[in-house]
Amino acid sequence: MDSNEIDNIKIEKVQAECEYYDVMGGSHRHSVKVHDHGSVTLVDSMPRLAPVGQTADFAIVQAARVSYGAGTKKTSEDKGLIRYLLRHQHTSPFEMVEFKFHCVMPVFIARQWIRHRTANVNEYSARYSVMPDKFYHPSANDVRKQSTANKQGGEEPLDTKTAEEFLEYLDQVEASYKTYTNLLDKGLSRELGRIGLPVSVYTEWYWKIDLHNLFHFLKLRMDSHSQKEIRDYANTIFALIRNIVPVACEAFIDYSFESIKLTRLEIEAIRSGKPINTTNKREAQEWEEKRKQLGLPEPIDQQKSESA
Repeated sequence: MDSNEIDNIKIEKVQAECEYYDVMGGSHRHSVKVHDHGSVTLVDSMPRLAPVGQTADFAIVQAARVSYGAGTKKTSEDKGLIRYLLRHQHTSPFEMVEFKFHCVMPVFIARQWIRHRTANVNEYSARYSVMPDKFYHPSANDVRKQSTANKQGGEEPLDTKTAEEFLEYLDQVEASYKTYTNLLDKGLSRELGRIGLPVSVYTEWYWKIDLHNLFHFLKLRMDSHSQKEIRDYANTIFALIRNIVPVACEAFIDYSFESIKLTRLEIEAIRSGKPINTTNKREAQEWEEKRKQLGLPEPIDQQKSESA
């Protein structure tokens, strides 16, 4: 590397063509408490500055048109373009908007969360630091019964007696924190001491993600089939970004989150009025749920069998 060549590079500082404002309203951060000890904090946004009269949505339009400055179209046309882009899955312009969050959550939520490998993450390290004496402890009303239809979750409340037994079990697990700190005081390394901690203990991280991948995260984790605890975090994230990119968020709700995707077999079932042509029970069940959401009549063959 020749330092003289770098020193000779001339940087032109271009003044803004219009007045800009801080999309976070001049605030250092926006924070929302989640559960007992958790939180989601919006630390920064890119762009942080937007032309007066517009929102951070302008960066999506700017990238789509490969233009600069305040833009060349009316705000109404910008909205139409953003909705067109999301409706037709032209996703790269949405990657021009990024958000950085500071998130505090239980380890069991973090392990679900980290499966979305499209963000930049830096997590609190229990190898270097002592884990805090903070645990997720649900109320009795939030203790759910295992679903018979969904292997990975539960929705209905568990009976009161068993729920109380579970909460007592959590009390015992959390009490082991004293053993953890006592052993550290006696010289046990932190990297080994952490392995005895339960997944209900709280961790934290900085999480930076672009809007395209954030929408994918939110579509999955705001869904009613997602575990309630991580759904609470996803809903909070959406609330934090909704006023910064309102046009994109509205399009996300209309064309992604609250839309219904139909398969080829499901489209054929609609056209024919007959049951879906599959022997897969899960696929048939999913179609039945969609059929009811769409307000479609029962299949012809099913009506005949019920009237017979």
